[in-house]
Amino acid sequence: MNDMNQDMTSAIEAQMTAIGQRARTASRIVGHAETRTKDAALLAIADALEADETTLLAENRLDMEAGRIAGLESALLDRLEITPKGVKAMAQGLREIAAQTDPVGEITDLKYRPSGIQVGRMRVPLGVIGVIYESRPNVTADAAALCLKAGNAAILRGGSEALHSNRAIAACIQQGLAVAGLPADAVQVIDTADRAAVGALIRMAEYVDVIVPRGGKGLIERISREARVPVIKHLDGVCHVYIDDRADLEKAITVAYNAKTQRYGTCNTLETLLVAEGIADRVLPPLGRMYQEKGVELRGCARTRDLLPGIAAATEDDWYEEYLAPILAIRVVSDMDEAMDHIARYGSAHTDAIVTEDYSRARRFLREVDSSSVMVNASTRFADGGEYGLGAEVGISTDKLHARGPVGVEGLTTQKFIVLGDGHIRR
Repeated sequence: MNDMNQDMTSAIEAQMTAIGQRARTASRIVGHAETRTKDAALLAIADALEADETTLLAENRLDMEAGRIAGLESALLDRLEITPKGVKAMAQGLREIAAQTDPVGEITDLKYRPSGIQVGRMRVPLGVIGVIYESRPNVTADAAALCLKAGNAAILRGGSEALHSNRAIAACIQQGLAVAGLPADAVQVIDTADRAAVGALIRMAEYVDVIVPRGGKGLIERISREARVPVIKHLDGVCHVYIDDRADLEKAITVAYNAKTQRYGTCNTLETLLVAEGIADRVLPPLGRMYQEKGVELRGCARTRDLLPGIAAATEDDWYEEYLAPILAIRVVSDMDEAMDHIARYGSAHTDAIVTEDYSRARRFLREVDSSSVMVNASTRFADGGEYGLGAEVGISTDKLHARGPVGVEGLTTQKFIVLGDGHIRR
């Protein structure tokens, strides 16, 4: 049995090596492709998705049924499902990416040096990008589109729970590449559920330039630990809303309610609500009723439980928790400094917001909270590539290098120095 497993692992590693080699070759072609060629592929993929909607929905139903039988959590099923609206959203995202300015080849900061040469920077593709993700089949379309627009080849490995959906979307991608005359290997979707494929992909430093993981904490921790390729990632989405004592009451309730209940299973959903003690007795009773009517389980500090009798006590672990579920931790704090201290200690550097009418406090919160997205008087649910005008995102990075926040087309490029001379020599 061990010999058989070893043989299977070796076969998968050989398969992945071949995929990596083909991707590296394709990346040179895509990296030099004209903007109109890349955009033609994106538009053709969008058309194919809409034309094949019936097939996409049928394949997704197979995944949904298998997921229910397997006992997938509701948050994962929510991410897995494709609806007619979702197909239109995927197609629209592709068209928005096609309409964006192509960053590849852009030259900036061109300046003359005392020697007479001109020195500047040119934006160029990263090369080959591996994207590893769970549940969300729409990532297959989004990641392919962003990588293509940025001039990269992509190797996409979705989760086993979305195998049928990803195959159907991959077929649409191949149609679009063929229409534009781009190589089929520019986007390769790994058609195996074997975990060995992930292990091979994250170690192929000679063929893959960047890995982007999207999924649960376990997946991302494993990739961060084992990868030999640079990783763009975020581990948790422990997002906060702080309601300042100078907040507009109606605005505060609206923002905090939307940030938690608009959708539960996303990384930009509110998980901990912080409320200044000076406004807590006016905010928490009405807001608490709204949450409870929506079915949200509340867990609070001692002061919160005084204002909302009957709710559970929050533990130390609750302040660190990314629930991805209708559960919310609430803490009353003395002021903005205590709120920022809480965010610095328990937050995940994803998205944090303040609700206040005080301009100076808003500016200070923006400056001092060290997260990839920081907001004033807005729901954390806006921390999204589409909402930021990126068309879509391949992932969200809470690292400080190479990209931070939602990673769109420009985040999948890098820069190189260029020098323009006319026979100049160094003396």
